[in-house]
Amino acid sequence: MKLKLYSLILGLTTLIVAISTSYSHTDHYKNFKKIEMDIYKDGKIIGFSNYEFSSNSNKLFVKNITEFKVKVLGVKVFSVFSNSEELYKNGNLIYFKSNTIQNNKKKYVNLKYEEDNNEFLIDGSSYKGRAQKNTIIGNWWNHDILKAKSQISPLSGSIKKQKVIFIGKELIKVYDKEYNTEHYRLLSDENISEDRKLDFDIWYSKEKKIIVKISYQKLGNWEYILKSIK
Repeated sequence: MKLKLYSLILGLTTLIVAISTSYSHTDHYKNFKKIEMDIYKDGKIIGFSNYEFSSNSNKLFVKNITEFKVKVLGVKVFSVFSNSEELYKNGNLIYFKSNTIQNNKKKYVNLKYEEDNNEFLIDGSSYKGRAQKNTIIGNWWNHDILKAKSQISPLSGSIKKQKVIFIGKELIKVYDKEYNTEHYRLLSDENISEDRKLDFDIWYSKEKKIIVKISYQKLGNWEYILKSIK
């Protein structure tokens, strides 16, 4: 009897901790108003990705605007303009929607959480269907991306499996500020074409609970660098 009671208490304690942890992952962002990131290609600034936060009781609302242009000899060869909105309740994603113009091509995502099925329903330009609740939106403001097994493209709604490898602890300098970071490598965890594979280096500040820098290679070196937190 005592053993059964102990097992029940242990199980309830584990459940409470798990729930509290899942809620707290986005909860600390309620203290943020804005995260600004500059976008670099081959060492030159080409645009920005800015996130704005607002909260009300148990809800967190996040807006993003991302814009950049790549020019060669003064001629625009690649461009993106994207805006998105996402809502979290008790740390859980309720809906996400985005509209993007990439090289004059329209992309979009409309995602909502269906409580009855405990799944996401996705209507996207690249994917229409369902996704498990533990799948995360592939945005750089949310450090939970380092724990997820799969991510949803914020531009098109496509789903990709991923794995994250811890590289080591590093002290990095960004805009004259030093950060003690954890360096991770985020990679695809499925057999897909090379041009669709995930391959990112990510530097995360555990103290600030924020991603400080992202780097990847795609026809050159790309970097998303934290500019400011408000």
